[in-house]
Amino acid sequence: MADQSEPLELPRSPFLDLDGAVEGTGPDAGTPAHYGGFLTEQRRLARPGDGPVAIVDQGHLAVLRVEGGDRRSWLDSMTSQALAQLQPGDSAETLLLDANGRIEHAVAAVDDGASTWLITERSHAVGLAAWLNRMRFMLDVRVVPEHEGYGVVATLGPTGEAVPSDGAPDLGAAAPNGVPVVWRDPWADPPLGGVTYAMAARHPGAAWHLALHVLERPALAELARRAGAGEWALAGQDALEALRIAAWRPRLGRDVDSRAIPHELDWVRSAVHLTKGCYRGQETVAKVHNLGHPPRRLVALDLDGVAPEPGAALHVAGDEGRKMVGRVTSVALHFEEGPIALAIVKRSLAPDAVLATDVDEREIAAAQRVIVPIDAGRTVDVPKLRRLQARGD
Repeated sequence: MADQSEPLELPRSPFLDLDGAVEGTGPDAGTPAHYGGFLTEQRRLARPGDGPVAIVDQGHLAVLRVEGGDRRSWLDSMTSQALAQLQPGDSAETLLLDANGRIEHAVAAVDDGASTWLITERSHAVGLAAWLNRMRFMLDVRVVPEHEGYGVVATLGPTGEAVPSDGAPDLGAAAPNGVPVVWRDPWADPPLGGVTYAMAARHPGAAWHLALHVLERPALAELARRAGAGEWALAGQDALEALRIAAWRPRLGRDVDSRAIPHELDWVRSAVHLTKGCYRGQETVAKVHNLGHPPRRLVALDLDGVAPEPGAALHVAGDEGRKMVGRVTSVALHFEEGPIALAIVKRSLAPDAVLATDVDEREIAAAQRVIVPIDAGRTVDVPKLRRLQARGD
């Protein structure tokens, strides 16, 4: 998985001190994986109207703030999403690509009228801040790391009577400029300018109404205390991950490697604006979408009873040679669907091929569900020119 920078030490999450909290590992270190019953926690998240709002600590996420009058146009010029016209309270998702269109950073952005707040994986925060600072030049922008003073928690909606008209519960999000810093994931309702490659009649992401609430550290500690006392329901990161995988929602810390481009993960759906203008990597984005196909594609897997570790190699079931056709990127046990996963496979792999992976020297079958189809891209028909006749004909 992609890891672009030195580790960032975040303040210890107060949720880790609650009864039953078990800390996550890998990219989820720093936040509770569960509180002793992750399947029950999933049900609370998936059915938010059935009781108190469930909150998920996001202690693995870091917060940056960009201030200055040029902040929105500056971010717009460097990243994949149209950010220049963000209004107070608006949310967006954007990617920072390298010159070849490969994903380096993924950012959740929300503007409060005076600053644009950026939320990203802890493993990428230092590198993202350093890169942004190198690109300031003479513009009116300032990049302020805020991970010491702020933390993040997540909710999934709709959440019944606890939800105000703006679609997210009031958890005490910071509002230094009068606008609560709450990011609403566009995955369920993609913005104009993008496109989804998934052909499902009803995309499972339509039910993924995620909100990230940025709280000052004292308010985060108070929220944890109230949650521990039963005022809010608690769910761990394992529960949120299972529902994310079921929604086919890609994640930087799990599904992105050093080769990944947005098209392979169906991330043109929410994080790319195809007509906004130039930015680093834009040529690759346009060329693959209009003239080519992504070299790999994201699939969902239904696993036969046993879940492999992320990174496990996939082969076609029954292939004694175990020729690798892809890798598992995210894995979870879903409370209704059982063991599920996301994986990146070769584009040419037959959509009806039954896949398998080895767990403890045992071949585990994995039925694939197509997310990004083989023919994704190539939306422009290029006329074939007649070959020039040989000289002298």
